[in-house]
Amino acid sequence: MKIGIIGMGRMGANIARRLMLAKHEAVVWDRNQPAIDDVVKDGAIAATSLEDMKGKLDSPAIYWVMLPAGDPTEQTIETISGFAAKGDIIIDGGNTFYKDDIRRAKALAEKGIRYIDVGTSGGVWGLERGYCMMVGGDKAGVDHIDPILAALAPGLGTIPRTPNRMANEGEDPRAEQGYIHAGPAGSGHFVKMVHNGIEYGLMQAYAEGFDILASKNSDKLPEDERFDLNLTDIAEVWRRGSVISSWLLDLSAIALAKDMKLEAFTGKVADSGEGHWTIEAAMEESVPANVLAAALFARYRSRVDHTFGDKLLSAMRFGFGGHVEMPQ
Repeated sequence: MKIGIIGMGRMGANIARRLMLAKHEAVVWDRNQPAIDDVVKDGAIAATSLEDMKGKLDSPAIYWVMLPAGDPTEQTIETISGFAAKGDIIIDGGNTFYKDDIRRAKALAEKGIRYIDVGTSGGVWGLERGYCMMVGGDKAGVDHIDPILAALAPGLGTIPRTPNRMANEGEDPRAEQGYIHAGPAGSGHFVKMVHNGIEYGLMQAYAEGFDILASKNSDKLPEDERFDLNLTDIAEVWRRGSVISSWLLDLSAIALAKDMKLEAFTGKVADSGEGHWTIEAAMEESVPANVLAAALFARYRSRVDHTFGDKLLSAMRFGFGGHVEMPQ
């Protein structure tokens, strides 16, 4: 298939590359010409503008917007909707607030344009590992782009299959491949939003645990209760058969092996919005979310008072997504 991809950032460029490796054609555009040139070297077709992209796509045209949530995405989708034909598909693969998806889908449907939201997880590792995707939109539109989703997904891989997983009706067989059709417009980004809220909690648990380990040699403790613990060794041994092993722990081990004191990080931990939105959803639903709320507020606190655990949080964020710390 041929697909237009707007936004050649950390994830957009690698989405284009992974699709091309699967023999799909990628027409790419970005405001930054060197970013376009870099992907064209790998076989992409350059567009000089969004309107120029339209002429390079098949019918129905497929536009995948991979830009920061908010105005950049909003303005881009508005521009595309101005010239898109009936039956064309606009995909938002960024971290948009799900209520914006619902609004956009209704407005675009009035023009005969299909809208699909794809919550995309994989960060800077997606080209190699594939992307976990949570998709919202009408069934016909999602089915049409299925070859694209299948190419981007990680596939079954080496993860053991879940016993009796397909015993119940309504389960999506594509989940084993690393993507699902979650439901109508907005549901994909809603599931991804909660995914990121959970991510905050998991990261905070690791950060606090390693902070306790790092502080065990404190002069505040009796001398015979002080341990000078090797955090690199601990992270590594926990990766091997422990019940708390995970990719986040893998990234922590990588960061600690590079520098056990994490001196490249200040500990001012940013948040990209999804954690906040998850807590808002919990409040709307009257669902207690003690851990997720505490993890979000811990990030706010980190911008005033920093701990070793905050540095590990920053290291994990850089590890999976290339996220840099807040400007000083």
